[in-house]
Amino acid sequence: VQLQASGGGLVQPGGSLRLSCATSGFTLDYYAVGWFRQAPGKEREGVSYIRRSDGSAYYAGSMRGRITISRDNAKNTVYLQMSSLKPEDTAVYYCATTNMATMDPDDYHYWGQGTLVTVSS
Repeated sequence: VQLQASGGGLVQPGGSLRLSCATSGFTLDYYAVGWFRQAPGKEREGVSYIRRSDGSAYYAGSMRGRITISRDNAKNTVYLQMSSLKPEDTAVYYCATTNMATMDPDDYHYWGQGTLVTVSS
């Protein structure tokens, strides 16, 4: 099982960014994929996850309304579209997978390496 997050970078406040999580070794129909972030000096927090069965989404409170999670089963890739970005969104963003419907990082078994998002003018 492997996950590889990409798409991070430097973006100005109010800007948009799309992160990608390329997966292998498992099927998105059977495993959920979540996005998490960790800012310097802070704990890792859940951002969103997409359910395995119907591909429906859950959004955590911190970025709700500014993000959309989606998946492309044919490409084994999950996306996180982020808009109206704020400096406080600066963090390393990780994708991970679980066979549960949960935002608890302890329930996620495999993690990607993370991609850095910096929101700054």
